[in-house]
Amino acid sequence: MFGNLGGFENNLFDEFRHVEQELEWLLGNPSATGNIRSVAKGAYPPINIATNSEQVDVYLFAAGIDPASLDISIQRNILTVKGERKPDEKDRAAGNFYRKERFEGAFHRVVTLPDDVDPEKVEARYTNGVLRIIVMRHEAAKPRQIEIN
Repeated sequence: MFGNLGGFENNLFDEFRHVEQELEWLLGNPSATGNIRSVAKGAYPPINIATNSEQVDVYLFAAGIDPASLDISIQRNILTVKGERKPDEKDRAAGNFYRKERFEGAFHRVVTLPDDVDPEKVEARYTNGVLRIIVMRHEAAKPRQIEIN
């Protein structure tokens, strides 16, 4: 709509966002990271969701989080994952950070899954920092091969 205003390399709104992030960093706002991961608190860890005719796989990238501290629940087709990444004591000993991209603190992720998932058939595995939640689909929702007579 506005095109390239003022000769900025990106668009004008990206430049405003960049200035806002720099001001937050200068004023000591701990939530401002000044990078692509500048999102609302609790929007991490990132999630990937894959589906096929048999199941829905949710991958939550949770390196450094104790899997015993994760709270996973499902109600109908709403999956909720809560947890907390505690600060590393080595990080505290390092002093003030110039840049910090790894999140810490509590998080609460809520994901809406397809309507045909079966909340009674859920499995969770934590391997190498990745939490994989497998939610099976209802038998009636799975495709059925029909034979022609």
